[in-house]
Amino acid sequence: MPCGTGAPLWTRRDVLQKISCGFGYLAFAGLNSLGVRAESPGGTHFAPRARRVLFLCMRGAPSHVDTFDYKPRLNADSGKPGPRPGTRLLGSPWKFAQHGGSGLWISELFPELARHADKLCMVHSMHTDLPAHPQAMIKLHTGSSQAIRPSLGAWTLYGLGSLNRNLPGFVTLTPPAAGAQNYGSAFLPAMYQATKIGTDNRPIAEAEVRNLVPPAGVEAQRLQLELIQQINREKLVADRQNPEVEGAISSMELAFKMQSEMPVVLDLNRESEAMRARYGIGSGATDDFGRKCLLARRMLEAGVRFVEVSHGNWDQHFNLNAGLKANCAATDRPLAALLEDLQQRGMLQDTLVIWAGEFGRTPHAQGSDGRDHNNEAFTLWMAGGGVRPGFAYGDSGEHGYRATENRVSIADFHATVLALLGLDHERLTFNYAGRDFRLTDVSGNVVKPLIG
Repeated sequence: MPCGTGAPLWTRRDVLQKISCGFGYLAFAGLNSLGVRAESPGGTHFAPRARRVLFLCMRGAPSHVDTFDYKPRLNADSGKPGPRPGTRLLGSPWKFAQHGGSGLWISELFPELARHADKLCMVHSMHTDLPAHPQAMIKLHTGSSQAIRPSLGAWTLYGLGSLNRNLPGFVTLTPPAAGAQNYGSAFLPAMYQATKIGTDNRPIAEAEVRNLVPPAGVEAQRLQLELIQQINREKLVADRQNPEVEGAISSMELAFKMQSEMPVVLDLNRESEAMRARYGIGSGATDDFGRKCLLARRMLEAGVRFVEVSHGNWDQHFNLNAGLKANCAATDRPLAALLEDLQQRGMLQDTLVIWAGEFGRTPHAQGSDGRDHNNEAFTLWMAGGGVRPGFAYGDSGEHGYRATENRVSIADFHATVLALLGLDHERLTFNYAGRDFRLTDVSGNVVKPLIG
């Protein structure tokens, strides 16, 4: 029976098919991050500084030397030959200035965010394995660019569980259509993968979570669910142990619960007009990212443990002046509003906010108005959640080519994020195929200076 036919429920088989349709999008197509601790380690290893994570993923690799990593020597040497054959150095077209009591350098592309400089913890010495978008993006999210591994969000949910049993514990907003591995659970139970809302090629305002309103009414759907859950439990008793059936039982329960709470969380009209305007909603360039940021705050406030917000494309090979300026203009105001809003609500202190792309860009020009990929150096920043505020760590050399001082690998970054959540990256493991796996594999060190 195809979904959405509305045919009467006459037999047990019909019921099974109908409920698979009615709950299909909710329970079986990604909305199965459970608010339970099944098979999880069962708590933090030490006192956490953060309870939840907001990962702002800037797809396409923002240029660090034009945004947050000030390189006066690069500007002075602009036009001179670069270290790679046939290249010439390109100084930043934008001015930098120091902001706040901390004196962090931020370019004029982020005037609103610059007001919150004293909240930011900059890491200028990030580096990764490969200068290729798919591999670097997967590495950023899972710790491996080759093997299929659980994502950072999945590991977080596995280790800590959800804060609200009526909502998914891990949500991703408008991820790349071909990037399911970035928010997947791999060999972890499927309950730890993300709930996907929207795609990267459509505005978030057009996204929907289907079947949140039961077509036959809540009571009729409750009866349907009870029947299929009874069948599932009979199957589980017969098998004694069946993780797939256990996951189906839990995910369908969550899907039913979501129908009462998720519509409220997704309704931005419940926010005041002033709050929506603060995020830039209704203001053209900032509308889409502003909606994502406000949705993310509402989800975190409602108890979602890990929220990822994607924005792109930051891949400025040949249109640096126009492209980077447009991206920053679209995100600057919402980012500032988000940090301010979290702080005013008393949430910033235990919410870890991360802003990062998959790698950086070259200090030399590509064409006359662009920069190529650079995996040897890039900048990310964090805020709240126990990080050291108003702090800059590491260095990428006088031109920004390569992380030279206090180098931070992806594994180091992941270890530090888990530490802020109260999790020891060496002890958060899952046994699969006869081996105890972890997010950081066999490497990674907590970057203690980043912790406030």
